[in-house]
Amino acid sequence: MNERTKEFIRNKFREYYQSTSLQLPPRFEQREWGFIFFDESFPDIVMRRHKSFMTAWEAIDYIRTMVPAHAFHSAAYYVSPSAPTMQEKGWQGADLIFDIDADHLPIKWTTYKEMLQRTKEELLKLLGFLREDFAIAEDDIEIVFSGGRGYHIHVRDSRLIGLGSPERREIVDYVKGPDLGQFFEKKTGSEEGANGRRKAYKRFEVKYGEGGWDGRINKSIVDFVDTIRQMPKDKALEVLMSYECFKKRRNAEDFFDMFQDERRIQLIKERGTIDIRRGSAKFWRSLIEESIKRESISMDMPSINIGKGTPDEPVTADVKRLIRLPTSIHGGYGFRVTPLMLEGLEGFNPLNDAIVFGDDLIRVNVTKTSDVEIKDNRYVLKIGKQSLPEHLAIFLMCRGAAEYEP
Repeated sequence: MNERTKEFIRNKFREYYQSTSLQLPPRFEQREWGFIFFDESFPDIVMRRHKSFMTAWEAIDYIRTMVPAHAFHSAAYYVSPSAPTMQEKGWQGADLIFDIDADHLPIKWTTYKEMLQRTKEELLKLLGFLREDFAIAEDDIEIVFSGGRGYHIHVRDSRLIGLGSPERREIVDYVKGPDLGQFFEKKTGSEEGANGRRKAYKRFEVKYGEGGWDGRINKSIVDFVDTIRQMPKDKALEVLMSYECFKKRRNAEDFFDMFQDERRIQLIKERGTIDIRRGSAKFWRSLIEESIKRESISMDMPSINIGKGTPDEPVTADVKRLIRLPTSIHGGYGFRVTPLMLEGLEGFNPLNDAIVFGDDLIRVNVTKTSDVEIKDNRYVLKIGKQSLPEHLAIFLMCRGAAEYEP
């Protein structure tokens, strides 16, 4: 990014910060702040941190005057947030932070728009865990579009603020999913063999529970069986035969016919019993494994992701990490870091609702071919000088795909 482009973007960010109402986090004066500026090193990451503010006016004036490319605050609360070392700061607690970033999730996409939709789906799954499994009240959850590749969740439940890294890792481990083996009870038994001898076998049962992973897996199995029962038989057999243990049509037919008996469904719902047909253990294991993969969430990377960096402490377990300031602008995309309400989350479209810049035409030199969907329009851009809407031009410049051409 050349200096002329930096100056143009800085001026646009300044206009935004001068005209918007910035949202500061609770207890902002006890938090450490960090900033990346449009200086000679930008877009390389040079973080200026160990900053603190005593009044809201001081914090807002600093941002409006200095015009950062990226603005962050700590999840943690400190006695002396501006102290130069973590030991001197005096840690008092921290919000529980989740970073749903597309780069760090096992999801696939083909376009930026699709990527944002997939991260929202993961976000909704995580919100289900927080509200149903951990009983977190809606008022203690703040949802934020990161301005880039995903979403942040700030949890400010007083029961969790004092947790250390080990306890936070347990929460991460929980939402990442349990070990498959915990859902099976291996019980020795016997049955009559072909040669008249009795042979040992293992019984498998899925533990039943009203909440937690037990309840999730039990519901997943019941939903699958209900779906199979309601399908036309040929379609149901096609689905069943996609599993290795049902390669033979006869085996799949036996299984399908067995679940026409409502009493067998009740055994699963009420007791978690799936030991209702010997020889189907592989199927149940496959089904439960699929359920865990579908329901679980992977979160292993840092919250500060400007486009470079390597994996380190998971953000949720890191009690000292910085997170983006809601209502600031993400300097790598030009989008607003947008606070969201739970009831409006489904309808939120970042490519419309997180855009703060206008539609006036701006002259730029596109340096990389680009295919961009933004504000309900699609642009297939070739390299060269051209005039583009301001919001698109700033997005391209922040992404390093264009330079300003006055």
